[in-house]
Amino acid sequence: MQMETFHWKKNQQLSEDYIAGKDAAKALFPYHFGREEDWQARVSWLDGAAGSPRVDRKRLVDTLHAYNLRVGNSGAAMRHIDALGDAQTLAIVGGQQAGLFGGELLVLYKAITILQLAREWSHKLQRTVVPIFWIAGEDHDFDEVNHINVLSNTQHIEKLKVDHPTGLRTSVSRLPLSAEAWEEALNKLDSALMDTEFKASLIANLRSATEDGATLSDAFARWMAMLFGEYGLVLIDADEPGVRALESSMFEMIIDQNESFAGALLRSQSDVSGAGYGIQAEIQEDGANLFTFAEGQRLLLHRESNYFADKKNLIRFSKDDLRDLATRKPERLSNNVMSRPLMQEFLFPVLATVLGPGEIAYWALTKQAFEHFHMRMPIVAPRLEFTLIEGTIKKQMDKYDFTINDVLERFDEKKQAWLDAQDTLRLNDRFDEVKESFRSSYAPLVESLSAINPGVKKLGDTNLAKILEQIDYLHHKANEASHTQFDAAIRQLERIRLTIFPLAKPQERVYNGCAYLNRYGNAWLHSLIETPIPVDGLHRIYHL
Repeated sequence: MQMETFHWKKNQQLSEDYIAGKDAAKALFPYHFGREEDWQARVSWLDGAAGSPRVDRKRLVDTLHAYNLRVGNSGAAMRHIDALGDAQTLAIVGGQQAGLFGGELLVLYKAITILQLAREWSHKLQRTVVPIFWIAGEDHDFDEVNHINVLSNTQHIEKLKVDHPTGLRTSVSRLPLSAEAWEEALNKLDSALMDTEFKASLIANLRSATEDGATLSDAFARWMAMLFGEYGLVLIDADEPGVRALESSMFEMIIDQNESFAGALLRSQSDVSGAGYGIQAEIQEDGANLFTFAEGQRLLLHRESNYFADKKNLIRFSKDDLRDLATRKPERLSNNVMSRPLMQEFLFPVLATVLGPGEIAYWALTKQAFEHFHMRMPIVAPRLEFTLIEGTIKKQMDKYDFTINDVLERFDEKKQAWLDAQDTLRLNDRFDEVKESFRSSYAPLVESLSAINPGVKKLGDTNLAKILEQIDYLHHKANEASHTQFDAAIRQLERIRLTIFPLAKPQERVYNGCAYLNRYGNAWLHSLIETPIPVDGLHRIYHL
């Protein structure tokens, strides 16, 4: 496996500084992933945190068993679930929304990071550390997860998507898709992918994942089980009714202490802004940090005096009513980005949580909320990042002398420089010389016309500008004609850019993994899982 590290600056300064170990950012978290003694300190805290609210482990094991069996997870995953019944077992947890056909490549990389850390710390601690992937099926932003991007053979980024089945703003996990909708999406993907030896089995596996009126969450979980189940990755869907039942008592605490919970979040927000960082998620003083399901929708709650209501006042609860809902019908409640970290800590003995740059920035807002509920934020570990470079792309980069930095920072400039170097006729220089020669001989003549008549001088100025404009026009057309000789080269250069920096974003945030699984099978994915890779916050270029 050929791989090289590369520093790709994060789009969040707080995350960038946290990964680099800068004091201002580190102070916003109780531990730092780069210090081994912090990992040991986290283990000690988990072992001794008797006052921290925790779910009953047997109920957790039973619930995870039922869900993972339903989505077809492996025996290795089931053994890991059983291990969670032991008080000595710890967990590495990370998650993502349930994207179509697995979502973007970064989802795969997050799962790989979870598996890497679980294996590493199981070995170092000589106790079981279980890898857990949290599927955010409760999220209601359907348009964020209903599509994938693939790079077509004609060098266009194609967006393949499924339509919302109802139009109601509710959790993705509560929106079954019809067999016809799934078949249409699979046919589009089939058409977009080149024919390879792996294609038939890939499409067949995806078709299996989407059977029986699957929601995006169902299909996502089945697909993740196919890709990572053999490595023991345990799956949990946040919107499973069984999971909601486990969360009941934590919902009650959040409701009972809602004002002080919001106050703790505001104090952490002040700490983050005081350290000089922007705020990733705005905290509302009257925010309940909970959703409820009503009127077929997922509605965000806020406090109004002694009541909880949505912004449109479609529903309204007293605190007692909402507490009663948490006790009797917890499936009607749902976490937001601020309460989810606390719920994760309530459910699992989290040694570390695996987060992307944006997530690291908003988790910084929860430090004091953890402490308020007698918890402690786990170690925050940055997910692994990769850019996949195929052999043909590497050859083209070498041919045109392009580096990753060239693609990211100066692509157009470098491309133009290469084209200019092919200009054996010296068109740019010769046209510039003609313009200068014409201007130097014609401009004085025009200037002298003012002695005859100012109107003639003005006409001369206009005439000079038009002639120069026509010279520029011919220059442009000559360059276009010259560049047609290099159409193949231009296509190759554009392919480099579309591979590494599509839509001016990292590859892992745009493309879906199916195109790479189709071209290369699963071997590259298994290699990333099985080869020890340090979780250090660096970006890696992986040569396929």
